This record gives sequence, structure tokens and C-alpha cells, in this order.
Amino acid sequence: MLKGKVALITGASSGIGLAIARALAAEGVRLGLLARSKAKLEALAQELGEALALPADITQYAAIEQAVQLLQEGFGQLDILINNAGIGVFKPVQELSPEEWREVLETNLTGPFYATKAAVPALQKQGGGHIVNIGSLAGKNAFAGGAAYNASKFGLLGFSEASMLDLRYLGIRVSTILPGSVDTPFGGNPTGSSWKIAPEDVAEAVLYVLRSHPRVMPGQLELRPAQPPKK
Repeated sequence: MLKGKVALITGASSGIGLAIARALAAEGVRLGLLARSKAKLEALAQELGEALALPADITQYAAIEQAVQLLQEGFGQLDILINNAGIGVFKPVQELSPEEWREVLETNLTGPFYATKAAVPALQKQGGGHIVNIGSLAGKNAFAGGAAYNASKFGLLGFSEASMLDLRYLGIRVSTILPGSVDTPFGGNPTGSSWKIAPEDVAEAVLYVLRSHPRVMPGQLELRPAQPPKK
């Protein structure tokens, strides 16, 4: 069902994006790998085989447009967009600088808008496709020190729902996956916590969504740790 399709993954060089890239490659999906690190992307593309390294800054619309164009030139189509790129700056609101606020919002919210806008014409050319936005339970649950991150993820959830309503009659499905605590170094967090969700668990959720029948619109899929530490 997925073999032979072409997917663009943002934030593909590490963490959740890397796990998604490996999972899709195992299904025979051809990949466009987008992130800022050219060296990491080129090494990953070599590892996965049918993959193109597309180094770009998700906050620069022209660069994203060019990446989509290069992917179409390389593989002839685009069927799937995975909006995964994100950053976290966690400080009390009174300590958060305007530059940090802007960077988080531009990466986590404006970036998915840019990628979606750039990808839609290519998806329409194929007669439809699927956009999967990697959100967070922080898009529903605020926490101290999360002013910028919460705002970006609450916004992403609204953007996802509105995009779904805009695009569904073009044959483009929009789904959002909302993980809880994931065992990656994101935001400077330590790794190795056995209770946390693994990046591969998020990748499995992406496969589940993409494999769903075209008549079904998977909306929001929450992933929670089964046994987090008791408070």
C-alpha cells in the first residue's frame, strides 16, 4: 500500500523524524529528507537507499518550495508530507526573549504552514495524498515554562484542523499525532528513561495513519506513556 510512494519528512535527521524515515524506508517509501544538517542528511540518504538529502531551513518558504521541486524532479511525485521539524525553548514567560519566542513559533507553527503550502500543489497533481503533523500533548495541556512551546503546539493543532477542512475535498487527508514524553534529547532532556515513549512508537503511529483506508480521516491520535512516574 505504501511501497513506491514518495514522502517528504521535515526534521528528518534525528529523533522522531529519523525513526519515521527508517520506518517508511522499510515499507518501500521513497524519501525526501529535510533538515538543516547537510552532512547528517547525506549519511542518512546513503543508509536508506531511495532517499534524497534536501538540506533547508523550515522557516524559509523559498527553500521549502525548492525542496519540493527537487523531490518531484528526483522521484516524479509527492504523496505524503510529514511535518515533524520542531524546537523547544522552555523558560518562564518573563525570562523568554522575543528572539526565542519568534524562533519557536516560526519553526513549530510557521514551518508546517510553509511545508503544507508548498506541498499541496504536488499532492493535488497526484490526485490527493496525506499530510501528517507531529504535534504534542503540549498542544492540549499547558505547563509552567512552556509559554512559547505550548503556544506553537496549540496553534499547530488549530492549523491542522483547519487544513483538514480546507483540503479534504481535494483528496488530501490531514492527521495529527500527539505524543507525550518521548525519549529523545529534544529540548535538552536526558535520554534513557524506560517509561517514556520511544521515537519508534511515534513512527508506528505514522504507519498506522498512512495505512488507513482512504475513506477514513484519522484526525488526532494521542500517544501517552503507559506508566509515567507517579506524582
